[in-house]
Amino acid sequence: MIHKIAGLHHIRAIASSAQRNYEFYTKLLGLRLVKKTVNVDDPRAYHLYYGNKTGDPGTLLSILSWENIGPGYPGTGMATEISFSVPPGSLESWKERLERFSAGYGEKDDGFGGEYLHCSDPDGLKFNLAISGREDTRRGWHGSEVPETMAIKGLHSISLMVKSTEETAQILTDVFGYALADRKGNKSRFITDAAADANIIDLVEMPDGPNGYVAGGTIHHVAFRVHSEEALTFFREKILSHGLSITPKSDIAYFSSFYFREPGGVLFELSSDEPGLTVDESVEDLGSHLQLPARLEYMRDKLEHILPPLHSR
Repeated sequence: MIHKIAGLHHIRAIASSAQRNYEFYTKLLGLRLVKKTVNVDDPRAYHLYYGNKTGDPGTLLSILSWENIGPGYPGTGMATEISFSVPPGSLESWKERLERFSAGYGEKDDGFGGEYLHCSDPDGLKFNLAISGREDTRRGWHGSEVPETMAIKGLHSISLMVKSTEETAQILTDVFGYALADRKGNKSRFITDAAADANIIDLVEMPDGPNGYVAGGTIHHVAFRVHSEEALTFFREKILSHGLSITPKSDIAYFSSFYFREPGGVLFELSSDEPGLTVDESVEDLGSHLQLPARLEYMRDKLEHILPPLHSR
């Protein structure tokens, strides 16, 4: 059997206020909160997942929220910019919506023929609303006040800033099966044909770029999608054969995963599809209740007292 990396699974970032983050991504951007849980390593912090109706891989933004954490800053050895796919012809409507919410934006050319609005969230996390010219048949969440004609369909791409593209590119092509699609200036675009969407990685080469600092408003890691446990094991062995260190398997209830740092310093995760976010909640109830791993259930009363409530306003 031929195993493939099926594009992006999720992007994980860090926020300094769970309530503010929740309001921004659900009210302004119209994503669905599909899981409310905690950071398994520090359960005093929320772990929130936003995505489409069913929380499918390739639509997920994962947020770790430590209240009042200080700001980080992007730099080399980090993922620096997320792009979300939006419907063709929707950017003017998005401009009006962003203005109505007093959220700044700027038009941006990605160099590869796409249309972009460059934005940032309340912590300064950079993201784009993107129309790439490729048909995206995914359906965005239509349970918010954002109309379906504008609704975010899922992840489009991620930008990685590295001092040199060569070794990172080799991991993308030789291990993950991506191919170089285009190069403009210091930016190289890699695409995999193993997924129809969420299948683009942009490498930005900055030989003299500063090192970044992971904290509020920055991206913690990029998770790539594999369809099975067997595929996870296959890619773990492949990564080890390239002389890279990789963690033992982690099971966090919703998917299994491995972590490793690619040669440019960016933290990568490989994540399985199964069992998915509906393992402990129905599709209708996704994100409605605090979900805890079994080993932390004894702390529920304490955590529900510590964690700030999330309110829709």
